Formats: sequence, structure tokens, C-alpha cells
Amino acid sequence: MFQLSRLRVFVEVARQGSISAAAEELSYTQSAVSQQIAALEAETGVTLVERLPRGVRLTTAGETLLAHAEGILGRIAAAEADMEAIAGLRGGQLRMASFPTAGATLMPLAIALFRAQHPEVELTLAEGEPEEIAPRLHAGEFDLALLFEFEGESDKLFSYLTRQPLFEDPMFIALPADHPLAARRTLRLADLRAEAWIQTSSSSPCARHVVRCCHVAGFEPIVSFESDDFGVVQGLVAAGVGVALIPKLALASGREDIAIRALSPASPVRRVIAATPEGSRLTPAAAAMGAILETVAARFAGLGPLS
Repeated sequence: MFQLSRLRVFVEVARQGSISAAAEELSYTQSAVSQQIAALEAETGVTLVERLPRGVRLTTAGETLLAHAEGILGRIAAAEADMEAIAGLRGGQLRMASFPTAGATLMPLAIALFRAQHPEVELTLAEGEPEEIAPRLHAGEFDLALLFEFEGESDKLFSYLTRQPLFEDPMFIALPADHPLAARRTLRLADLRAEAWIQTSSSSPCARHVVRCCHVAGFEPIVSFESDDFGVVQGLVAAGVGVALIPKLALASGREDIAIRALSPASPVRRVIAATPEGSRLTPAAAAMGAILETVAARFAGLGPLS
């Protein structure tokens, strides 16, 4: 296998047309350059350079090797430049994924901040539920993903990922604005045992958590409608066909025809996390986005309770 150092010496001799000139350019001795050329000829088994009274001339074999050597060294130089650019966030790509409510709230702000600071890094964003995104993140399809987890369930589900907690996202009861219970500032889940419920699809983490909370409160929820679009859920609540537990992130754009109330003694909470594949080295771009997400998350965590 060729040594890159010898190829570099050979290319410089070819460019300069002289061993002495190449030695001066490389800050080598003439003897060192001659030894490198001789070693390269021994490796290839052919004569690469003809010594002339003044300078050198490449043989046919030397011309052939020169074309390959220049290509090899050029690609290595390009690779080094690309790596330096990625390390310095002057290039490269950051592949991200997010669950929908974070994709509509946190990610736009985070992406805008990232692009302002690192405009040459290409960003991509895919959307999906945590249980769909997490295996793809683990498989290397993404560099970073926003997920949510509920204590006691999802933290075990995502144990194979490196998790960066961002903030807690409480869930609030949504009622029709004219519902009799809307007059109260806080409610207990048990107060809603006779209500029709609207929730996300039964297999989703949010729906499973809502059912668990209701079980703890002593009743089985009567689920009348399901939708994974919280806009649809709120529309159904506003129409008066049921109540729902909705995460605060999904209530970012409020509407006047529903009432949002906290639960007593405490509202259920989901933890929003930034996740990366466990065991893999964090890319500079992913590390930079993680820091930006912490900043953006602090803004959302600091928002006061919904009225």
C-alpha cells in the first residue's frame, strides 16, 4: 500500500521537475527526497523518475502514477476540508425529527436560531410520534430527535437512547366553554367520570397515559372520539361532544370556545426530551442544536399557567 507521505514527495518532484527544487519546497534534504522516490519505486517495482543532467523526467509509469496520486491527494484534501467545515459548523448536515406538537412550537424557533448562527449547515426535519421516531433515531436515520416520555413507561422504552431533559409539559382538561364544570378553576379527574372523552389514537402514549390516570382516579373513561390531531380534538371539545386531556404545547394557539382547567391535586405531566443515539459521538451540529433547544425550552417552561 502506498504511503501518502511518499506520494506527496513524488507529486512535488513531478511539479518542480527537480529533486533539489522539491526538497526546497518541502523543507527536506535532497537525500531525503531521493530516498522517498527510491522507496516508492521499490514499492511499485518500476522506475518512476529518470535523472537528467538538469532535473528529472517522469517515465510512462511515473506519468500514470502521477495522475492517480494527484487524484488521491486531492480527494484527501477535500475530505479534510469537509471535516474541518463540519467541525467548525461551516458545512455538513443535521437530520432531525420531532413529535408534532413540538414540531409546531419548539422546533421553528430552534431552527431559526440555529440557521442564524450556522447558516451553512443543512437542516432536515421529519415528523412522527415518539414510538415511531425512536427506533429510526437508534438506527442512525436521524442525528437528534425531540421526544416525550411519561414517568414509568417511556423512560424504559427509550433506555437505548441518550436523553437530554428539556422541560415538563403539563396536561390540562379541555371543556366546552359553556360546560357547567367550566366555572371551576381546578377539577379532579373523578369529576369527569360520566363525561364522553376525546383522545388520541388508543395505541399512542398520550392516550395510554390518559387511561392510566383515569384508572387511578377510579373509573374507565368513555372514549367517544379519537384523533391524533390536537386541533381536531379541540374542535370536538368546542362542539360540545366531549372533554379531553391536552398537553400544554398543543394549546399554544388558544381558542375562546373551550375552557382549559388544571387538575387537582396535580396535572399529569409528560417530559419533553432531546434524544441522540446512545454510544455514538455527538456531532458538533447536534451538540449546538441541543444547546439551542435548552434555550428555547426554557422559554416554554417559563410560560405561566393557561387561563
